Amino acid sequence: MAGHTLSSLLLGIIAICLWAGHMPGAHAVPVPVTNSLDPRQSAADKLVFAHFMIGIVGNRGSSADYDYDMQKAKAIGIDAFALNIGVDGYTDTQLGFAYESAARNGMKVFISFDFNWWHPSTQATDVGRKIAQYASLPAQLKIDGKVFASSFIGDGLDVAQMKAAAGVDVFRAPNFNPSQTPNNGVVDSAFNWMAWPNNGANKAPQPGHSFSVADGDNAYKAWLGSKPYMAPISPWFSTHFGPEVSYSKNWVFPGDLLWYSRWNEILTLGPRYVEIISWNDYGESHYIGPLDSKHTDDGNSKWVNDMPHEGWMELAKPFIAAYKAGASKPDAYISQDQIIYWYRPTLKSLNCDATDTTMQDANNSSGNYFKGRPNGYETMEDAVFVVSLLKTAGQIRVTSGGNSAVTYRAPAGAYAQKVPMGVGKQRFELVRNGQSVLSGTSPRDVSNTCPCGIYNFNAFVGQLPFKPFGSLDSQGLASLTVGLHVSTCQPTPTLIGTAPPPNDPRPTDPPAMWEPPSIPRTISTQPITTAPPPSTPTSCNRDTVTDEESPNLTGLCNFLCFKGWCPPGPCKCNSFGTPGWSDSNKAPGLPGSMSR
Repeated sequence: MAGHTLSSLLLGIIAICLWAGHMPGAHAVPVPVTNSLDPRQSAADKLVFAHFMIGIVGNRGSSADYDYDMQKAKAIGIDAFALNIGVDGYTDTQLGFAYESAARNGMKVFISFDFNWWHPSTQATDVGRKIAQYASLPAQLKIDGKVFASSFIGDGLDVAQMKAAAGVDVFRAPNFNPSQTPNNGVVDSAFNWMAWPNNGANKAPQPGHSFSVADGDNAYKAWLGSKPYMAPISPWFSTHFGPEVSYSKNWVFPGDLLWYSRWNEILTLGPRYVEIISWNDYGESHYIGPLDSKHTDDGNSKWVNDMPHEGWMELAKPFIAAYKAGASKPDAYISQDQIIYWYRPTLKSLNCDATDTTMQDANNSSGNYFKGRPNGYETMEDAVFVVSLLKTAGQIRVTSGGNSAVTYRAPAGAYAQKVPMGVGKQRFELVRNGQSVLSGTSPRDVSNTCPCGIYNFNAFVGQLPFKPFGSLDSQGLASLTVGLHVSTCQPTPTLIGTAPPPNDPRPTDPPAMWEPPSIPRTISTQPITTAPPPSTPTSCNRDTVTDEESPNLTGLCNFLCFKGWCPPGPCKCNSFGTPGWSDSNKAPGLPGSMSR
């Protein structure tokens, strides 16, 4: 869900004092915007893509179900979704919806063929025909007039046959491996999927077998020569499918501070294209999109429920702007003080063998299934990872569970730190000149019990100023209890509408060093009204929520502005006149419902 700022937290306190009611949350689709990308991109343009799994969104009923994703992605600077497709019966329906939504929302899309399902040796013609089917649609990404197409793996594809079947010029940017496709003449660009430190055999690094993501960059760049490189970036990787599904797999790559360090590498590397892995691959825990992005449950909800990653979008935003500008650091694109933090829900020493779903035998034809703790778990640190995005320097104080508080100086700009993780509450604070500027306690504790009885090596990502986050719906939770060995875990979110605890500072008169966060860049076409025209009364009597603020605030803004006070920042006034406030018309009950 879209978030709200410190000022909107103050708004919530005031509204509670005035109105004893609870606001049920739902996100609204923002007003569509015009296309921000030229129909034909130049090969010299720097573009950011995000990998989008079509295979888990077969429950979407119209193109409107994609608007939320398109606009959330566009708001942080993502230019196009790489639509990963298999051969599901609903693929064409969903591609049609995605292309329609992208065109309406100023985004681009392109097909990424998943050769786990497509067959490079026999389906080159089918691949070409699928490219042709969508080539002329307005949202199709094109580079120098060529239809952009990509893949996950696919070495051995007959590219000449594919091109003949497509009947259009194709800009080929597949995930071919330089060692398996030595001839770079069959590609225009290439995508490196390996976005995590690894052992060279698709597992976590091991002694004597350790490769960085930069090692992969170098191999691809050497292979491509002067051709543009599509660099990968991913924040995390953890998957934990047991025998309850046919695709059992259980391993991790070390994430830790990878999201921060890799963005800095991207700024230094300056590749032509960057692809984020991923927007919505919940099963491998590297999603940066919201949990309430509509999807079905392939069994991932066991480790995804109550584990939002939206803070990683916030962290990426200034880095994406810096990358496109050719800057070496994101400092100039940081518009407000923010703290982004993440950590696993338990220490890796916690023993869950008695109840974990992977302690039984399962299909291991892939070689990716391991019992108990995920393969590679030793490479992950028991730490809380903190990235500060600051306008000016300050002191960051982190208290993790029962550990002593750790305080360190954070300079202006983007700065990362890690502190030892302790069981209990996780608290964060920014201090300047002895004044608490920003503080809060994470909605999720580090626990000493096994969540749903399993080893959960996913990350909880939070942020300050606090922003509400999306939650899985009933379809996204449908398989949560399947295969569990405990009965205490229910298919329902427990962190819905979680707000900062009451001990967080919400000053009515901000201290001298307190800096209210700026309003994020709008994605709405509606103008913001900041003051009434001179010829009209000065009391607000109708309003809406400021663009990109949480739609959850609609009822609160409606109530307060109707009463004559429309707080700047979270709310904006649309009409001025006689306020609706009087003791006789205080609204009982709940505010009106909101549409998605």
